[in-house]
Amino acid sequence: MAVIFWISLFFLIYVYLGYPLLMAVLAHFHRRGKSPSAELPEISLIIAAYNEELVLREKLANALELNYPREKMEIIVAADGSTDDTCDIVREFAPQGVKLSYSPERRGKLAAMAHAVESAAGEVLVFSDANNFFLPCSFQYLLQPFSDERVGASTGAKHVRSEEDSLSNSEGLYWKYESWIKKNESQLNSCTAAAGEILAVRKTLFPHIPAGVINDDFYILLSIIRAGYRIAYVPQAESWERVSQNQLDEVKRRTRITAGRFQALANSWRWLPWNNPTAVWQIISHKYFRLFIPFAMLLTLLSNLILAVAAWSGASQAGMWVNWMLAAQICFYALAGLGRYSAFKGPLKILYLPAFLVSSNLATLLGFFKHVRKNQDASWERVNRR
Repeated sequence: MAVIFWISLFFLIYVYLGYPLLMAVLAHFHRRGKSPSAELPEISLIIAAYNEELVLREKLANALELNYPREKMEIIVAADGSTDDTCDIVREFAPQGVKLSYSPERRGKLAAMAHAVESAAGEVLVFSDANNFFLPCSFQYLLQPFSDERVGASTGAKHVRSEEDSLSNSEGLYWKYESWIKKNESQLNSCTAAAGEILAVRKTLFPHIPAGVINDDFYILLSIIRAGYRIAYVPQAESWERVSQNQLDEVKRRTRITAGRFQALANSWRWLPWNNPTAVWQIISHKYFRLFIPFAMLLTLLSNLILAVAAWSGASQAGMWVNWMLAAQICFYALAGLGRYSAFKGPLKILYLPAFLVSSNLATLLGFFKHVRKNQDASWERVNRR
């Protein structure tokens, strides 16, 4: 039982701390030069917007204010299946060059994106959602890496607008942590995680995405790395969005994402870029291992509890470390419960982290069961935002 405990514990340490630190060290000794200056490419900004009448005007206004040559950027709204005023709003912006890609049938986000790509004229496709917003200079940074012919795609930094509550604070801390990992991955070899709301792809590399794929951005990323290109992470290209309406909505969103990752894991023999071993190691460590964290957490707690009970009953000669480790785990889960309902501010916001870790791993478990039951489809699952 002690072996199970230590293996589970070290697995958790490797995923959350070991891999990010190792990546940081390796990236430090593998400096990449700055991308050479080059003329900005012609791009097609494709905005996925299923029933987004509440935010679409603000989104399109934001897109039109970007500091990118207007003659080199077309804007296409992919609104397949929308039944509200989304299409009418797009038509309002038609005099400013905004185009509508629409089919009455709702076939899911991937089909809507592919439909829009068919009419896109840009040499680089930039994908975005209707509920995220860019800084004016974001696209200047996002497109700069394409001056390097080895770059097949680039992605920017996702930020969550602060709402002065636990959910937005924990989400913000999480994305800072993710940004640090992606920056080092990109420096060493290739970024292995892309924010689908700010993702630029060479049109010639945009893959045919099979029906039923849940995580489109991850599938696109794997396809590009398999083709021999790298993904650049550009933290200066910032995308901002509001946090989910509540904890339940956030769990729902993450459940869908993790169901897609289990789908990718099940198709690894076909989807992973086996021609790039470093990228495979990065993907397994950064993405796939995280799918097993909730199981490792349960094994760590249960094995620790069994060891402690055996020690208390005299059936085992385990040292005091068993009690201390069990106390630490109980304290962690107690803080998670407290952090979920509290409104601490300032330095005490660190208490939000245990709550966030527990809720995100609960979503991973739910995503696992969705994958096993095969009841997660590729259709839009719109989550309310603040």
